[in-house]
Amino acid sequence: MPTSTSTPIPAPAPIPASASPRSPPLPPAPSRPPPPPVSPYIFESKRIEIVYPVIQNFKRRIKYDPHGITKTWVGPDVCHKYKGFFCDLVPDYKLRALAGVDFNGFNFGGPELTLNSFLEELPDIAIFHANSNNFTGTIPKNIANLRYFYELDLSNNNFLGEFPNEVLGATKLTFLDLRYNSFSGVVPPQVFTLDLDVLFINNNRFKQTLPANLGSTPVLFLTLANNKFVGPIPRSLGQACKTLVEVLFLNNQLSGCLPYEIGLLRNATVFDVGGNQLTGPIPQSFACLAKMEILNLAQNKFYGPVPELVCELPNMVNLSLSYNYFTQVGPQCRKLIQNKVLDVKMNCILDLPMQRSAADCAAFFSQPRYCPDEKSLSLVPCASKNVRSNSRKLSDPKPTARAASPRSYGAMFPH
Repeated sequence: MPTSTSTPIPAPAPIPASASPRSPPLPPAPSRPPPPPVSPYIFESKRIEIVYPVIQNFKRRIKYDPHGITKTWVGPDVCHKYKGFFCDLVPDYKLRALAGVDFNGFNFGGPELTLNSFLEELPDIAIFHANSNNFTGTIPKNIANLRYFYELDLSNNNFLGEFPNEVLGATKLTFLDLRYNSFSGVVPPQVFTLDLDVLFINNNRFKQTLPANLGSTPVLFLTLANNKFVGPIPRSLGQACKTLVEVLFLNNQLSGCLPYEIGLLRNATVFDVGGNQLTGPIPQSFACLAKMEILNLAQNKFYGPVPELVCELPNMVNLSLSYNYFTQVGPQCRKLIQNKVLDVKMNCILDLPMQRSAADCAAFFSQPRYCPDEKSLSLVPCASKNVRSNSRKLSDPKPTARAASPRSYGAMFPH
């Protein structure tokens, strides 16, 4: 019987690696944010580095630069090479920072030339002057957050619309110049509670009666000229007696009689209401305006005798009463006429040359003339036994310091 031979059982073939069971794939590692771009520049301080991109973005919006100012806005040396920008030590950081912008007369232009995304992004700014440019649009609301912002000059630009209420939030302002724009409507009464030294809003299109709280203003220089203000001058103006130095109301549509409280303005050197529709006699209280240098009541409808005490004011250099209906001048006033200090042409003073015709004067006086509080017109709030001899002593012994600003008549020119 044949012997049986056992056949070896072959070993199982190895399972190829491709067929081995796999664990689920791991989630990809989270990607890290790219590092911030490294500035190619080294700046004088971190505060300068903050404003550098703000300036460069603003530069792209300037499409008209007749003086080539923006050609200097290159590189990191903002404080020394950029025309129109000025730096100083910012108190809270004790670092050099952009403290001032002076674009006066640069005549920048462009369809998107606004202050937004520029002014409010200069965190350490104290002074922003931009007279004679072509800015439009609105004033950024966030200027209220600028902790050192105390001077704003936007005069002679292309701003339109209502009064920019955004400035009401900038409570640290001491200098506000909005003249020579096309603002219209009303000036909110809160403007006259701002702690300003200078308020120039002349040569706009404001049309309203003057706010009753006008005298609340602490300003030294107030210019409201060349608008369309109507109605009387508020009696509250006398409340500004400690501070007000110069006030210009000329070329509006003001009417009514002058309040005797104007005579309380013991520090005033300029008072100008020329070119309105004011009427009545000159209040006797004007004898108290001992520091007055320029008094302009011309081109109104004032009448009556010119008070001799006004002509005796010790510092008067220009008293303009022309184109009214005054009827008498005394000896002291005639001296001023002779010295070319007093101008009374085109009135109703019979014995002086260059007066209105008799028919013109008769027509004026044929209508009833009165003031609502005529008794007050004879009040002299600084009254003493001898106002004339004491007229140089009627003011405070310590004169009010003037703000570092142009005189009010300088504001009558756009540049």
